[in-house]
Amino acid sequence: MLRIKELAPEVGRVDLDGLRRLDPSPLVRCAVDPAEPWWRRTACVEALAGRVPEAGLGELFACVRDTADSGTVRKALLGLLSDRPELLPWLRDEARSAEQAYGMPEAVLAARGRLGDLTATAELATLAFSHWRHRREIGETGLDLLVERHGRAAVLGELAGGGRPEDRAASVLLRYAAGEDVIDALADPDPAVAHRAQSLLADPDRLAAYLAAAPTVDAALWAAYALHRLTGDAARTREVYEALGRPRVEVEGLDEEVRRAIVREYALECEKQSDPRWRIEGLCAGAAEPGALVEPVDEEGQLALATAALNSAGLAPRTPVSCGDDHRQGGGTYHVIRYGDGGRSELYISTLGRFAGDHEDAPAARAALEAAGFRWIDAATGSVRVTGLGVYYFGAREPLDVHTLLFYWQD
Repeated sequence: MLRIKELAPEVGRVDLDGLRRLDPSPLVRCAVDPAEPWWRRTACVEALAGRVPEAGLGELFACVRDTADSGTVRKALLGLLSDRPELLPWLRDEARSAEQAYGMPEAVLAARGRLGDLTATAELATLAFSHWRHRREIGETGLDLLVERHGRAAVLGELAGGGRPEDRAASVLLRYAAGEDVIDALADPDPAVAHRAQSLLADPDRLAAYLAAAPTVDAALWAAYALHRLTGDAARTREVYEALGRPRVEVEGLDEEVRRAIVREYALECEKQSDPRWRIEGLCAGAAEPGALVEPVDEEGQLALATAALNSAGLAPRTPVSCGDDHRQGGGTYHVIRYGDGGRSELYISTLGRFAGDHEDAPAARAALEAAGFRWIDAATGSVRVTGLGVYYFGAREPLDVHTLLFYWQD
């Protein structure tokens, strides 16, 4: 153990090549020793790659199964031992248990994929459908490994009949990998599945032909979106938009001024499950009302105007700060102006347009800003939920209300 500590004296200082030259038996003892720091144990696991001694398998298996042990070490051990079929019965049970260690459920599924466990197909498809890239990659890799072991037909058979969007998305990936045309998936009723399909298409002529006879409006919108991605032909996209009757998601209580600001900021970067109408509206912003494009906001001018208005009203505003500076991290779409006695009150000025608001009843500030040309976003307007538009917000990706979108902050 002394030699191991010399080669791995502290975190960030590990001589992995040196550890690989050591006899594997002491590496096993260190790897399973809970008294050793996780980083040293993990280094020993890495140094065992390709030379796990049979005599040490029992200890290593026991460590993997110990849910009270370090999740980091256990994940490393799963990577080391995932060629051992005797681990599969436990892996199947573990995948159904309430495993708490961060990343372990994904690591278990990855190991099942490497072992060719066809019963993991649906769970791997769920991972492959994730919003998070590292989970998607685990799921997609696992599905590929199952195809290598059992053949594509067997894996597609496991995905058929369930009716889940994640199963259909995985089928699209497997069909595409086999060279099949997946353009039919543009008509999938789930936007996230259709979004995955359009991201794979690369033939503008094929898309144009499909667009001419698309079975649904949504399918036509996805084809137009994919065509725009490939060609950048805005005029053609607008022609499609007009020919389809300018389809859009109607939101009760959402007026055109606020809508244009939200479309400009979020429609082209929305989450995969968003209605394609938002995406095309974003590409064709202003087409529904010629000349109504949202002009770039003069943020500095707006802040100066707001500060002057509050000063004139005797509200003693402080210097505006960005929402990121105000929270001391992150960023977003508004500035904060504190005002009044001791700066205890605050209001927000959006970077998306002439919008102001707060979370309080502030009639004096509201009157001053409205007189200066700002539009106050009151509780009724601010509470309107913009349906069909998924926006990332603190781990969630659901539709947000107007107030959150105009005055958005993310750490």
